[in-house]
Amino acid sequence: MPNHEFRPGRGVAGLVMLTLAGGYAADAAGVWEAPWVFFVPVYVGGLWLAATVTWVAYRIRRRRVARKASTESVAAPPSSSGSQAMR
Repeated sequence: MPNHEFRPGRGVAGLVMLTLAGGYAADAAGVWEAPWVFFVPVYVGGLWLAATVTWVAYRIRRRRVARKASTESVAAPPSSSGSQAMR
């Protein structure tokens, strides 16, 4: 089991930022002549995509937790199972 939660939105945001950095580096090196207007929609669209992925992952995680909690509440509570001595 991993030591931390999987956060796909952060991964998408990181990939978008790496893409932007690569584009700026290619433009600065003269390999690619990109207009500055190109980077604005990539930045805004990438952040929107990261937010959407984060929201979807949140909804999936909440649904999984709710389903797990509903199956756990079916069993009898530990105090009435008779496994502990009663005073």
